[in-house]
Amino acid sequence: MAAQRAPHGNQLQPKIIVKKIIVEGHGGHHGGAWKVAYADFVTAMMAFFLLLWILGATTEKQRKALADYFAPTLVELKQNSAGSNGLFGGEAINQRDNYPGKASQTGTKSMTVPVGGTGGKDVGTGAKGTLKDQRALTQQDQKNFEETAKRIRQRMQMTPSLSKLANHIRFVPTRDGMRIDLMDDANYSMFNLGTTALVPEASALVGTIADSIKGMENPIMIRGHTDSLGYGDPLAMNNWMLSSGRAEATRRRLLSGNVTEMRFERIEGVADREPLIVENPADPRNRRVSITLLYRRIMDQDQQGRFRPGLRASREAGAAPVGQH
Repeated sequence: MAAQRAPHGNQLQPKIIVKKIIVEGHGGHHGGAWKVAYADFVTAMMAFFLLLWILGATTEKQRKALADYFAPTLVELKQNSAGSNGLFGGEAINQRDNYPGKASQTGTKSMTVPVGGTGGKDVGTGAKGTLKDQRALTQQDQKNFEETAKRIRQRMQMTPSLSKLANHIRFVPTRDGMRIDLMDDANYSMFNLGTTALVPEASALVGTIADSIKGMENPIMIRGHTDSLGYGDPLAMNNWMLSSGRAEATRRRLLSGNVTEMRFERIEGVADREPLIVENPADPRNRRVSITLLYRRIMDQDQQGRFRPGLRASREAGAAPVGQH
């Protein structure tokens, strides 16, 4: 029968076709593309969960800083602006802040101006003098000292009870400021003998000084001095106690004349250790109280705006009109 079905009646064997299927490694018909896709998916999920963590672990301010880091507002402003929003934002080069001030704008001033910054365009240039230039501040103080001395002299001349004390007061410029010396002589004493009580004329004179300096900002130092005459019982009373007591009595009189308490920088008594008449420590002119208006100093300005002096020790020297305990 096979011969009958053979073509042309020939007794030929039918052809056998063998189809070989070669099976390659696992997933051969996909390649490795799925691995790349899976890695991209895992990376995206990591980024997503990292974003969720950042949103939950940071404050609004921190998130804004992160956003400005990846998309700086200032850079976008420069790239996308034109005309008045360009290089200087429509402002002059000498203006205080060369940034646009739109309500919707963020990230510009905050990059240059501290959050707690205070002050304004007039800081350091007010009517009371510059806060930036020590030399200018000192020159202003010197001018004020001269005007104060002139004012005190004029008031003394206009008051008969004080005009006779003209030889008992002197104004001495020092490296620390202006010193006002109230001195005794052989015929007159500012304090009752051996006490810390100001006589009426001296009290009125200190009151005149207080009225002349109460509006100033300069700190004040008061120093009491005595002559070298001693006491019978130095344990009961001595020149140290007397000089410091008279300095304190002068401070109280200035305070009652409306000089503010915070202006008093130092109150001290030096007994007879700094005589005015060096060659004669017992000279009555060595008995005196010195009121020093100190220079204001920028470096020592405190948080309330008061000027604190950088005190430097200075020995008083020079002669003065003529002096007793």
